[in-house]
Amino acid sequence: MLLRGLTWLILFQLLGTGLNVLILHMIPGPIIGLVLLLVFLLLRGEVGEPISQAASSLLRYLPLLLVPPAVGVMAYGRQLLADFWPLAGALVLSLLLSFLFAGWLMQTLIERQRRRKEGL
Repeated sequence: MLLRGLTWLILFQLLGTGLNVLILHMIPGPIIGLVLLLVFLLLRGEVGEPISQAASSLLRYLPLLLVPPAVGVMAYGRQLLADFWPLAGALVLSLLLSFLFAGWLMQTLIERQRRRKEGL
């Protein structure tokens, strides 16, 4: 089961990387793969046991992914401080855009769920 779930995850990452190389050069391949996986799961209607098991086993190792950025912040602290205001502006702008998009997406999903319940 775990191997099947990991295969699905890697397949979508490879699809995203392929689309990145062929068409969408400005978006990273894993992000494209993640969006494709989201669309696949939305169309399917459920996550499924293999993907759920693979994702939960990978989540145990998530803290290890946070160590390299922390080391980078400590190693390049002076350069980050030199460009503090542009970095802070970009972070605040991306946070606001993310909040707006998440709110819009939540409202859209709530409306879609309400229409499904009324249609039954």
